[in-house]
Amino acid sequence: MTTLRTARLVLRPWTNEDFAPFAAMSADPKVMAHFPSTLSRAESDALAARISGEIEMQGFGFWALELPGAAPFIGFTGIRAVTFDAHFTPAVEIGWRLAPAHWGKGYATEAARAALAHGFGALGLGEIVAFTIPANTPSRAVMQRLGMTHDEADDFDHPALPEGHRLRRHVLYRIARA
Repeated sequence: MTTLRTARLVLRPWTNEDFAPFAAMSADPKVMAHFPSTLSRAESDALAARISGEIEMQGFGFWALELPGAAPFIGFTGIRAVTFDAHFTPAVEIGWRLAPAHWGKGYATEAARAALAHGFGALGLGEIVAFTIPANTPSRAVMQRLGMTHDEADDFDHPALPEGHRLRRHVLYRIARA
């Protein structure tokens, strides 16, 4: 299975040892502020197993993110197929989620650049998208640093969230292969 390396990070397949720190992240209200809710241990483990399975089946996905010599698991970063229908699907999205101790150090951007390079290079993708709620300014800043562009006409209501939900409206960013 694919492992990607950057100057400071390793993006790798998940191991069983990643599930506990991922569950701690998934239960943290700061980490999950832009998601519908925190996750229980069972919900987090199910998500981690699904993410890991996607990597095994497709060869890419949201890889576990490791800071060699310092932390064996700091979150995830990667690319995966969008799993819902919208005006921009089918599509491949890029995403990241890091533990708060690792915020503000450029890790999300560094890892995302490696994931984009893999998507456009080895996988031959023509476009990669990213989306979040309008208020998620840290993730939007990463999207902008990656060179992704935003057009308000692309913004959408997330189909997995009910009408009137505070997180339903999403902004969409895009980047095309150079």
